[in-house]
Amino acid sequence: MRTYVITGGTDGMGKGLGRYFLGRGDRVLAVASGAVKGQRFLREAAELGAADRASFIQADLSTLAGMHKVIADVAAVTDTVDGVVFGAQNFRSERQETPDGFEYTFALIYLSRYVIGHGLLDALERAEAPIIMSIAGSGGLPGTIHWDDLQLRTGFRPIRAAMQSSRCVDLLGVAFPQRHPRARTRYVLYNPLTVRTAMADPLPTAYRLLTKTWLLLAGQPVRKAIVPIAELIDHPPTEPLAAFRRRKRLALAGKDFDPERARRLDTITADLVDSRVTGG
Repeated sequence: MRTYVITGGTDGMGKGLGRYFLGRGDRVLAVASGAVKGQRFLREAAELGAADRASFIQADLSTLAGMHKVIADVAAVTDTVDGVVFGAQNFRSERQETPDGFEYTFALIYLSRYVIGHGLLDALERAEAPIIMSIAGSGGLPGTIHWDDLQLRTGFRPIRAAMQSSRCVDLLGVAFPQRHPRARTRYVLYNPLTVRTAMADPLPTAYRLLTKTWLLLAGQPVRKAIVPIAELIDHPPTEPLAAFRRRKRLALAGKDFDPERARRLDTITADLVDSRVTGG
């Protein structure tokens, strides 16, 4: 029996992967902020005959406290994690700042992957073929990292925040094996392109309707979208880092995967996290 931690695990592709793993006999720790969907996930797990292998970790992944709660709650359940799937995404039409002083999208999509990924590495390294699967926008729409204003205090736009976070996630994948050169854990950046999920729900009415229509017309159903992800989790690449757009492997070239930029972001992020922890 393998153990998987899935952020965004009570909805969309995260939930689809969780149900798939439970259905074949694995253990799933689903992480999300909403209690209602969390309890629904547990009920559905029970219907699958997997009540004893399903856990719900309620945590606000836009906060450092929530990120560290996930690490602690996982450690309370198991000392070995076969895979971490980062699938938590949410969008805000207006700029929101978290209690730690971070722009919401930056904190949820990028920073939670940074903190939780590094925090669960010891548990991953105890597994036979450990993997971190980061679902984001690699190889998709272009985006810019605003190095002098990572929190987008000026010029905030939802798409700008989302694309910056995707580029940060790419560089996190590059920096992870730099930070842990002897680790056996494989890091996979995966872009599923368009999938029919509830990602549009937080948007204003007009944008929500347009986005939902686009997803309905162009998006894959979740059951189809998770197939190549599950295959990669079961058979991780041999290299420390790999990136995919659906089944197409991406070249780790250009500024999105530049090692120096990755080191720069890693250093900045470590300082940001340390300053909040120490109250600086």
